[in-house]
Amino acid sequence: MSSSSTRTAVPTLDEVAVLAGVSRATVSRVVNESPRVSPEAREAVHAAIAELRYVPNRMARSLVTRRTDTIALVLSEPNSQVFSDPFFASIVHGVSAALADTDLTLVLLTARDAREQQKIGRYARQGHVDGVVLMSLHSEDLLPDILSDAGVPLVLCGRPYDGRAVAYVDADNAGGAAVATRFLLEQGRRRIATVTGPMDMIAGVDRHAGWARALADAGRAVDPALVAHGDFTEAGGEAAMARLLTQCSDLDAVFLASDPMAVGALRALRAAGRRVPEDVAVVGFDDAAVALTCDPPLTTVAQPLDRMTRQLTELLMAQIEGTAGPTESRVCETELVRRGTA
Repeated sequence: MSSSSTRTAVPTLDEVAVLAGVSRATVSRVVNESPRVSPEAREAVHAAIAELRYVPNRMARSLVTRRTDTIALVLSEPNSQVFSDPFFASIVHGVSAALADTDLTLVLLTARDAREQQKIGRYARQGHVDGVVLMSLHSEDLLPDILSDAGVPLVLCGRPYDGRAVAYVDADNAGGAAVATRFLLEQGRRRIATVTGPMDMIAGVDRHAGWARALADAGRAVDPALVAHGDFTEAGGEAAMARLLTQCSDLDAVFLASDPMAVGALRALRAAGRRVPEDVAVVGFDDAAVALTCDPPLTTVAQPLDRMTRQLTELLMAQIEGTAGPTESRVCETELVRRGTA
């Protein structure tokens, strides 16, 4: 009778040990990547694993390594925007792609309020994930404190609102907004308005600051009538643009803090009979796919999302492996993409 006919349906650690001619403990050390194994024994164990098609028990392995091979991407957003905003979709896709060639599993969690933030904090503290990427943070979010205090490896997508010492990856939001506004000034535009993002989010704060800085550097006063607050959505951009046209009817340009808001603004301008870019020049931020399908195509500020997601993953893995500290951060340059709206 062949040896295969006497095996159990699922190969065991003991069977691997017998076939490799080593102890059960040696097989366990090889499976858990311990350095305390001779090259000969390691080769014999790997050969036996391949022949038996043995799959290590992940739960048992985690008891030894304290690793789950699971990364959590947490979206801290109180509404359904996480499913419609192209920026969020790009980050989720990018992190997933960065993990594709690893043994790591990505779980997506959403925290819509303080109760859900506490629940996710407990989930992470109880050892269900090896590390967390946090994105779409608002000023009152609890998770940075909860996870940092628990020692959970953590990287923020975006500079922390309160300036705390924590690892993060971000685009140069203020610099990108300033470049966009200077471009509008160079085109001879004199009344340059802005639609901000939420001002309890650092991207909203920084993009507004970049717009204001460029105007100040050009010797232009920042007129409050040229500012309308939005929420990064198309509907929010359309409503904010309508308010701007009411409170500052002579505006001839507008910088919007996201491309979805710029799409909404184009609708509002069309409804008001304003030509783009002849009457009003428009610049967005993100270089989302929708920028190319606008009529005319949208001038915007591009974030290097591929690089950002790769660095988010690299920084988190370095923390998990113990090769990077909990405050190492990256800021990625942005680029103005000139199209038809400005």
